[in-house]
Amino acid sequence: MEDISTFFETLLSSEKIISYGGLTLITIVVFAETGLFVGFFLPGDYLLFTAGLLCATGHFDVSVVSLLMSLSLASVIGNYVGFFTGKTLGKRLFTRADSRFFKQERVEKARVFYNEKGNLSLVLGRFLPIVRTFTPIVAGAVDMDFKKFTYYNWTGGFLWVWSLVLIGYALGLKFPQLKDYLFYFIAGFIVITTLILVWGYIKNKSKT
Repeated sequence: MEDISTFFETLLSSEKIISYGGLTLITIVVFAETGLFVGFFLPGDYLLFTAGLLCATGHFDVSVVSLLMSLSLASVIGNYVGFFTGKTLGKRLFTRADSRFFKQERVEKARVFYNEKGNLSLVLGRFLPIVRTFTPIVAGAVDMDFKKFTYYNWTGGFLWVWSLVLIGYALGLKFPQLKDYLFYFIAGFIVITTLILVWGYIKNKSKT
């Protein structure tokens, strides 16, 4: 039980993911969060930011180009997996019973966001936890045109990865001491994304 607890603690800590698994584990985490049902809880945003910052300060021994390309491709491929998962499950996705790793409310959040923002949900949804996991699945379930999906998938994937990694990288180069204050940055990411999700939930409720 302790080993399982340690495993999940590592997956939820961006610094531990980087120190224990390096580029390989970061790439797997980004892929899982953007393509698998069970990846919704993973720390995508602040993992990208932290990786960029630590890369700049020399605490993560990998080139920023390798980091950007690996994570961009992982995010794009992950969304393709999500899309074809939704396409395969189809309508069953919206009637599937809740389980330990699957909650109908998460799919509903992504569906509402997709309906409100249309194709751009695949770009904007990248920056929202939970939504970014389920939006490509919803896109597949509603039979979104594959060419359109491909365009927005690549656009969103590269924009998400490059913006967060390069912001972290630029700050790391300018202010290397920020490494000692990562906790506050991560807390900020969590607060901001939570507020956005809560606001979206309240807005959706007010329409019903």
